[in-house]
Amino acid sequence: MAEPSTLRRYRSNLQGEVDGSAIYSALADSEGDPKLAEVFRRLAAVEQAHGDFWRKRIEAKGGYFAPSPSFRARILAWLARRFGPGFVLPTLAASETRDSAAYDDQPEARDAGLPQDERSHALLMQAAAGKGGLSGPTLALIEGRHRGGGNTLRAAVLGANDGLVSNTSLVMGVAGAAAAEHTLLLTGLAGLIAGACSMAMGEWLSVTSSRELYQSQIATEAEELRTVPDEEREELILIYQAKGIAEPQARALADKLLSNPDTALDTLAREELGIDPDELGGSAWKAALWSFLLFSAGAIVPVAPFFLLGGRTALIASLIASGLALALIGAGTSLFTGRGALFSALRQLLIGLAAAGVTYGAGAIVGTSLG
Repeated sequence: MAEPSTLRRYRSNLQGEVDGSAIYSALADSEGDPKLAEVFRRLAAVEQAHGDFWRKRIEAKGGYFAPSPSFRARILAWLARRFGPGFVLPTLAASETRDSAAYDDQPEARDAGLPQDERSHALLMQAAAGKGGLSGPTLALIEGRHRGGGNTLRAAVLGANDGLVSNTSLVMGVAGAAAAEHTLLLTGLAGLIAGACSMAMGEWLSVTSSRELYQSQIATEAEELRTVPDEEREELILIYQAKGIAEPQARALADKLLSNPDTALDTLAREELGIDPDELGGSAWKAALWSFLLFSAGAIVPVAPFFLLGGRTALIASLIASGLALALIGAGTSLFTGRGALFSALRQLLIGLAAAGVTYGAGAIVGTSLG
């Protein structure tokens, strides 16, 4: 019989591979692009093969373990099917990066070549695409670097968290000053509206400023392409040479691209500036709207009980509802941090309640002083 610690490690490895296979299968099922779907299917097959390896190791040591996908994996798979692969790819890419060296110190994995497999996903992506290869934006999408989508999941969780923690603290601070019930309700609503508007305006300004900067950089590049095309050609050649392309091929590629002004500008923007001209950081209005809604979704939680209840009962209900929401959001953060859902929920709950306790105490001191 293997040592308990060894079997625990084998089980943990198997669980991770089962989770990866389930998520990649969900991505393949929800992906409309046949090339990308094939990439995800191959990645799922690799994870499944790794899982079979660890399953056999467990059985060889007299153990048995047949895990189902974890809660985190099931949630990510559901999100992929509901909102599309782009919604979860940044989270998945971050997890792959974080776990890429997990097998480096495990002799069984090294002997079987698993660390190399974990680092060869990019090669599998290229092989799955066939002769044509995958485009740069497509590879960026797979690796979670697509500018348009961004990390939507992370933004959604953290946006709601901002509204919840800030408004819970605000309501509890005013409650500590022994304010009347209608004052607590008005304070909570004012905090919701003010915070949501502030977040929306800040997001709009941020995205708009980024778009204006990108547009200015592209305009400058277009002017340089018009006035000094030879210099731009040399820059493009150097870029391709830096990527490992031999000088003759780099010059031929640059000449071909620069023969069409529109293609040349698009290529220079992507290769030299790192900007996707079709995206430019996304829509400022869409970003502002989502920021407003997500902040409001979190901020309404501590306020809602005051619409239905009164007195101390409403205050206690507000604190309980906020605590439950904090734990739920904490569990949600585990989707992209990789920490356990229970640990993340408890951590978020303690931090949120600590913030509420501090503001409640400050409100009580100020209320007593003013009284």
